[in-house]
Amino acid sequence: MRLSANDLNLLCQCAIAAAYQAGHIIESHAGRPVAVGNKTGGASLAAQVVTEVDHLSQQAILQALQPACEMFDLAVLSEEQADDGSRLRKDYFWCIDPLDGTLPFIEGVAGYSVSIALVDRAGSAIIGVVYDPLARNLYSAVQNGGAWRDGQRLALPITASRGNILKFITDKSFAADPLYQAAEAGLERLALGLGYAGAALVLQGGAAMNACQVLADAPACYFKFPKPQAGGGSVWDYAATACLFREASAIACDMFGNDLELNPQGSLFMNRCGVLYCADSELAPALVELYRQLQNSC
Repeated sequence: MRLSANDLNLLCQCAIAAAYQAGHIIESHAGRPVAVGNKTGGASLAAQVVTEVDHLSQQAILQALQPACEMFDLAVLSEEQADDGSRLRKDYFWCIDPLDGTLPFIEGVAGYSVSIALVDRAGSAIIGVVYDPLARNLYSAVQNGGAWRDGQRLALPITASRGNILKFITDKSFAADPLYQAAEAGLERLALGLGYAGAALVLQGGAAMNACQVLADAPACYFKFPKPQAGGGSVWDYAATACLFREASAIACDMFGNDLELNPQGSLFMNRCGVLYCADSELAPALVELYRQLQNSC
């Protein structure tokens, strides 16, 4: 089955409605004590914590999207339920992170969101919706329809941003990476070499909001280096923002410069390849090369 442009716009509105419903649940629990549990996941704490709010948000999203699943024969991949493999058999699947940035949510700091994407069987995200329930910002994109934030088309001030500080955004676990110190110095050299005033390495937030900050606050870049340990985020952390970036004419790839693989046959973790989101088209290959140099120097 091939979805038409009208179908995609309808499904995007379904995803937006689901994200708003889940966001309202998350917002109503923010700043309050919540039950926190552990789950089998990646090596980092962020990949192992889960709350009752994750499950409540997921329940609301799945209920909201169920009619669309039946109408268009869509599969579902969602973080807090087992992968049933239907994403590999059907033409399209919803890729859902009901509470991306669970750890920031538990800590009561910004950086959490609802992330919903529609991905085709080939692994391309064709709808992306991210809702920030704290700031109440909505990001959305549909294939060939542009990227939007709160009804305003996203336009990246790339050329005008040279001469400013270039922000490199990643999560807090990077502080323990063996490449941290060398990378910090390398990022400063890279930024200066591209004509920026310098670099600022920022460790914060969940994957979806980290990526959205690149679009909302250029010049910036979000990256995660590959690592041997299981983790590095999963496909539901990146699917929606991969669509947003493509439609904003920005760069979303892995740390080797390849397209993000969003419907893999094997592990759903991204640690094997890392991720790279850039608003500056010259920055992506420069950072790919820097990572290669850092690896070779180990």
